[in-house]
This record gives sequence, C-alpha cells and structure tokens, in this order.
Amino acid sequence: MAQKLSSKDLIPIGEIARRTGLSVSAIRFYEDKGLVEPVRTGGNQRRFLRSDIRRLSFILIAQQLGLSLGEIDEVMRGLPYGRTPTAKDWSAISGVIRARIDAQIASLETIREDLEGCIGCGCLSLKKCALYNAQDRWAAKGAGPRVLLPPEDRS
Repeated sequence: MAQKLSSKDLIPIGEIARRTGLSVSAIRFYEDKGLVEPVRTGGNQRRFLRSDIRRLSFILIAQQLGLSLGEIDEVMRGLPYGRTPTAKDWSAISGVIRARIDAQIASLETIREDLEGCIGCGCLSLKKCALYNAQDRWAAKGAGPRVLLPPEDRS
C-alpha cells in the first residue's frame, strides 16, 4: 500500500468485528487466507481499512451463495484494494457470481427432474430401475452417487 494512511483511515480488528458481525477469529482466518490484509502498527497491532468492512461483508454473502473460499478469492481479485468498491466494481464481478449460481441452479433442476421421473416407479432401487439404470450401467462407472454427481464427474 503506497499511499499514506492516517489513523482515521484505519480501524482496529475489534471495531471491524463489531461492524461486520464476524468474530475476531473469523477475521484472522480470512486474513490467513489472504482475503483481507491488515496494516500493522508500530506495536504490531492489526488495523483494517474502512473498505475492508465491505470486503468482509462480501465474503459472508458469497459464502451464503455457496461459493468456496477459493472462488471468493478469485472473484475478489477483481476488486480494488485500498478503496471502497463502487457500483461499477461490484457489477463487474456480479457476472462471475451469477454464472456460478446459474450453473448451480441448472444442476439442481436436473437432479429434481431426475428424481421426479422415478417417483411412483415402485422398484425402490436405482440398481434395478429399468428406466434410470438399465442393465445397471451406473455400476460400471464406479462407486458413489454417480447419478447425482454433475455430468463432468460421472465418468
């Protein structure tokens, strides 16, 4: 961070915890993962930029949407560091998140349709199901829930 920061630009970890609703240990965890980067004082205390309140809030929202920490890290690389993200910044990364959510919705819809197709069959066995698993073809693909895995993981 090349710019000169004043004490009013920085807030202690306890304050950022209070403002975000996160525990201090959660903030340290996100720091360890490289998602936020505190400034250290001369006494080695953590101080955070005010913009980190939004960064941490974004992390919480993204996790609720089902994004992994790796995906969150990748998306956050598009956010500016050292200033509060603008509507334009958020708009740029929302497309990435939207694509991820759309893929997740499509996968869940496929699972729902597959399950609805078997309701009422009466066989009560995916192994014996003549429609869904003719000649037990799923067993040849390997162990585990092959039918419910995303298509790229089924083989």
